[in-house]
Amino acid sequence: MALSLSLAGRRAIVSAATSGIGRVIAETLSEAGARVEVCGMDQAKVAELERHHATIGASSCDLADAAATERFFAGAVERLGGLDILINNAGIAGPIEPAETIALEAWNRTLAINLTSHFLLARLAAPFMRNAGGGAIVNISSTSGLEGNARRSPYNASKWGVIGLTKSLAKELGPSRIRVNVICPGFVEGDRMERVIAETAAQKAVKPGEVRARLLAASSMGIPVRPDDIAAMLLFLVSDLGTRMSGHVFVVDADAM
Repeated sequence: MALSLSLAGRRAIVSAATSGIGRVIAETLSEAGARVEVCGMDQAKVAELERHHATIGASSCDLADAAATERFFAGAVERLGGLDILINNAGIAGPIEPAETIALEAWNRTLAINLTSHFLLARLAAPFMRNAGGGAIVNISSTSGLEGNARRSPYNASKWGVIGLTKSLAKELGPSRIRVNVICPGFVEGDRMERVIAETAAQKAVKPGEVRARLLAASSMGIPVRPDDIAAMLLFLVSDLGTRMSGHVFVVDADAM
């Protein structure tokens, strides 16, 4: 059987993909031959991405807003002329404090972006993938979706929820040849992790280097994960090589768990 990582002719949507892990994912899908539509909050980053990538279309969207999320999807799938791949990458760190002091608004926004946007986009995508004869959905969770962390209850709850959502969608959509998987990254290099490290260090009254060292010490390899590592795993899952992979949790964390 001839299988390939090529995505030539495929149509993909990636949420929250104008920077960081999402952008690397979008670029990887594009390099593999897919036409890609993405969204992001920062208008300047949206414009910059479109300037540099002719095969990637970008739109502004606040994924905490259900109506805005639906408008983004409708525009993206119209421009693509259908849909074969959906990558739910959206996620924010949320508040880092004890559960008893977290504002309900902060809790709700974290779950709206990290979990509800995945649900909304997946249910919008399903009919188009069914019409195409199948498709692939990959949700991005976290190793925080496999364990508990103090002072991170909204983030952890949302990331656990993404795994449960993935498992359920895989059962529902499997008969339509739509496979659904979830990737759980560990300590990923990038601006968002640097912000989390800085905030954690400030709250614990230690230096950021100490927080970073503790995170790295959890890995048997002693290294962080790169966005490219996540994109490589994802490319396998959405390509022909991942045809029979569905309902699974893939941890990419340099053996930190």
